[in-house]
Amino acid sequence: MKINEIFYSLQGEGYHSGTPAVFVRMSGCNLSCAFCDTRHEAGVEMTEEAIAEEVAQYPAHLVVITGGEPSLQLTSSLVDKLHAIGKYVAVETNGTHTLPDEVDWITLSPKETYVGPQGKPMLERADELKFVYDGIHDPGQVMPMATDIPHLFLQPCDTGDPERNAAIVRATVEYTKRNPRWRLSLQIHKILNIR
Repeated sequence: MKINEIFYSLQGEGYHSGTPAVFVRMSGCNLSCAFCDTRHEAGVEMTEEAIAEEVAQYPAHLVVITGGEPSLQLTSSLVDKLHAIGKYVAVETNGTHTLPDEVDWITLSPKETYVGPQGKPMLERADELKFVYDGIHDPGQVMPMATDIPHLFLQPCDTGDPERNAAIVRATVEYTKRNPRWRLSLQIHKILNIR
């Protein structure tokens, strides 16, 4: 598998926000979102055993498989190896490909609104839905897929422009207040300036 990086930090967004976690960032993505804040293209080839060995060095129970798009590489056997060392496996995905059934927690961050039909999610289950909100595109567009997803998060899009970001945060707060099934998700790792 091509791995961009493995590091230990706190989950900065969504349901597990603030929880210590080992992040396994896989290289590559099948979509190209203008607001992507991750340089995930580079990486090194690692065996599943080497990945599990590195993850085992950290005390956190939570492992977050992210990317790029992890569904392009993630296997049941890697999830099994992580379970064997006592880890709880969460995956952050755009949902355009299936995931191993053994995954414990799925964060679906649909991108169809921003990239078109190639971003249409295909997953049959998710534990949380995280919609990156730019203050323009209506999060209500993803509600049909959210009927069976228990946790819905609206996350302000980070454009890199402080004025634009402030307007998006205000719009996100107002949208959440008008639509209380959603919860606000902030990227606390960016606010605290931690990795």
